[in-house]
Amino acid sequence: MGIDKQSDIAANIQIGPTDQGMVRIYIEAEGGVDLPLDFDPDEADEIAEELRAAAEAARVMAGGGKPKKRR
Repeated sequence: MGIDKQSDIAANIQIGPTDQGMVRIYIEAEGGVDLPLDFDPDEADEIAEELRAAAEAARVMAGGGKPKKRR
C-alpha cells in the first residue's frame, strides 16, 4: 500500500504532550497494534505544517477548487 492509496484499516489516534516535554502521536489499530511516536516540539510543528499542506492538496484534488486561504 502506498501513501496515495485508500485503506480499509481502522485506527484511533491520540495526540498530546508527554511528561518529558515531547509531543506524542499514539496510534492504536486493528490487530493489537499500539504505536507511540514521540517528537520534540519543533518536529511536531513540522508535522503539523505537513498535515495542513496535505489537507489543502486533498481539497484541491477532491473538489478541483482552489486552496482555502489561511489567516
